[in-house]
Amino acid sequence: MDKKSKKEALRYHAEGRPGKIEVIPTKATANQRDLSLAYSPGVAEPCLEIEKNPEDVYKYTAKGNLVAVISNGTAVLGLGDIGAAAGKPVMEGKGLLFKIYADIDCFDLELDTKDVDEFVRTVKILEPTFGGVNLEDISAPACFEIEERLKEELNIPVMHDDQHGTAIISGAALLNALNIVNKDISTAKIVVNGAGASAISCTRIYVSLGAKKENIYMYDSKGLIHPDRDNLNGKKPEFVNSTVPMDTSLAKILEGADVFVGLSRGNILSKEMIKEMAENCIIFAMANPDPEINYDDAKSARPDCIMATGRSDYPNQVNNVLGFPFIFRGALDVRATEINEAMKIAAVHALAELAKKPVPDFVNMAYGNTNLKFGKNYIIPKPVDPRLITEVAPAVAKAAIESGVAKYPITDWDAYGVELEKRLGNDNPLSRVLETTARQDLKKIVFADAEHVSVLKAARVVIEDRIAKPILLGNKEKVEAMLKELDIELPGVRIIDPKLPINEEEEAKIEQYGQIFYDKRKRKGVSFPEALGTMTSRSYYGVMMVETGDADAMIGGLTKKYPTTVRPALQIIGPKEGVTKVASVHILNTKNGPLFLGDTSINHHLEPEDVANITELIEEQVRAFNIKPKIALITYSNFGSVQNAEGAVLMRKANSILQERHPDWIVDGEMQAHMALNKRTLEEFYPFSKLAGHRANTLIFPNLSSANIAYNLLGETADMDIIGPVLLGLKKPVHILQLGSTVRQIVDMVGIAAVHAQRIQG
Repeated sequence: MDKKSKKEALRYHAEGRPGKIEVIPTKATANQRDLSLAYSPGVAEPCLEIEKNPEDVYKYTAKGNLVAVISNGTAVLGLGDIGAAAGKPVMEGKGLLFKIYADIDCFDLELDTKDVDEFVRTVKILEPTFGGVNLEDISAPACFEIEERLKEELNIPVMHDDQHGTAIISGAALLNALNIVNKDISTAKIVVNGAGASAISCTRIYVSLGAKKENIYMYDSKGLIHPDRDNLNGKKPEFVNSTVPMDTSLAKILEGADVFVGLSRGNILSKEMIKEMAENCIIFAMANPDPEINYDDAKSARPDCIMATGRSDYPNQVNNVLGFPFIFRGALDVRATEINEAMKIAAVHALAELAKKPVPDFVNMAYGNTNLKFGKNYIIPKPVDPRLITEVAPAVAKAAIESGVAKYPITDWDAYGVELEKRLGNDNPLSRVLETTARQDLKKIVFADAEHVSVLKAARVVIEDRIAKPILLGNKEKVEAMLKELDIELPGVRIIDPKLPINEEEEAKIEQYGQIFYDKRKRKGVSFPEALGTMTSRSYYGVMMVETGDADAMIGGLTKKYPTTVRPALQIIGPKEGVTKVASVHILNTKNGPLFLGDTSINHHLEPEDVANITELIEEQVRAFNIKPKIALITYSNFGSVQNAEGAVLMRKANSILQERHPDWIVDGEMQAHMALNKRTLEEFYPFSKLAGHRANTLIFPNLSSANIAYNLLGETADMDIIGPVLLGLKKPVHILQLGSTVRQIVDMVGIAAVHAQRIQG
């Protein structure tokens, strides 16, 4: 990372509550009775039950969903032996990934010891606490002995992810790559560069999948793993190969090789070396952050190759997050006593098969590709694929049952699938999808409030994460002084001050924009001098940049009243054809997925036709995220329970209009909010409703006050992430920030604006 990115990483970990994870209660704690049940005297009852039947610990405690992430910090990422405490941020991060991908709770434990016996004993005496153990960042060869001993001595799943995670993911990728090029794993010549824990485990799993040891050539920093060498330690002797001389170079052994697997260091392969590999060769260059050979270099030298790396900015990322959350999920759910070879192989095949299935629109959207399909550039699923949990976890659970290590076999697999889908609500991938989509085609986003600290911080994130190309509007001297004070660098970013044009080009732009505005508004009482003066306003100038194509979208409103930004958008850009009312929607990231609320910011007085039209705009936006809209028209009445009240009648009539226009939509009303969000209650009392059996993800309100109150109340009291307001119905993208928007909210809005611009521009 560069100097600025390093500082940003430190800020990320230190701001607010230090670290990345916390512990929160899962039971009611509202009053003394709750506390007496949670602790003394009520807690004695489950204690006594567990004493009588130790398996009841899974019934009455969190053990069954609790994994320990344990390390001694001797092999942390690419940092090496940095010590237990220094490795703690990584272990917290691993716990965070467990939670957001598979709803598994974690405690990270950093053990300050390099003594294998002490490490093993410490973990062993902690067994009553945890349902599983994820070993992490432990150097070889100690990691092998630690894992082997713990698997023998503990009755809960243990896995060293550095070994087996990469092995499982790359194993699936290898099977699919060989399938695509029509090669047999049993005859494939495989060269492995690296002989650490991950390389050994990867090679073992390739053998389990059918590779022959005599066809595998493994190299460490001293050369080929050969039986004549006297300096082989750990598990390296397992993969000695005497079919070629000991001094055979890596370049020589690659001649005619079908597969190269790199788990070593960057840039050790040249174009010339891979040109000598077999036709349709497979190159897994998995060193991070720099692969053994650059992706573009490999493809230019060998256009026929299948290339995978550990990086997210190239096709076929070998990413451990595709495996460990779901492997432990399946193991925990059947109370497996271990993670055995059968379970790992099941995960390999589940991942391989998932890549062959049609890709959901949601995933296609995230990667800016409407037709991701099984082939050379798609041999392994993407990390945002929501099907991972429902494909990999059941496969692992079934393998545990069939191999005899499951203490709690699952019998109703359909019900288990539903349970897994519910867990997905703990991770809302919308922000990640927006940013991933935005990266596919970078758009120019103009920020109208560049003299604000949060905007400048957000601009830095936007540049570093390659989400968009920012343009800043503000006083240049002031903005540059703020950037210096904040220690922020924004290379290549233009700063424009409409009030103080500094050259002829900027003066000409104001003249051009003024003329365009005058032509649009001259019959609305605007004179040319007034039009020219209006262009000194950053909101008007920014919107005009979007109108003329000098920018693709605008973000504004952080320091201005809402109408100050909306008015220029309406006057200059205007609504799309057929749109009678521009509207807005806020997106709340809830445990159950995104919740869309509208209209939250624009329209005060609505008629039934207005409500129907606004609902159509919001429905279109929800579908644009590849989410199926389930729409509830909200008020204080349920299907006529209040006959003549104004809000109830309004939503009742709007529903009739929508039913006539869109009989196939999942939309209904009028209803109370709790009915819309509780599908069981709705199904019990109003089974005739189109929403019965569904949980609404889109709530349409009868007036601006109720919608505005709802999103503000939920955002503040429920501590939800909020994106919005997103303006709907304009010809071109202009979006508004609410007062007090955080850096994260600004970045999310940039993602919305960028994706909106991509969609409009085709």
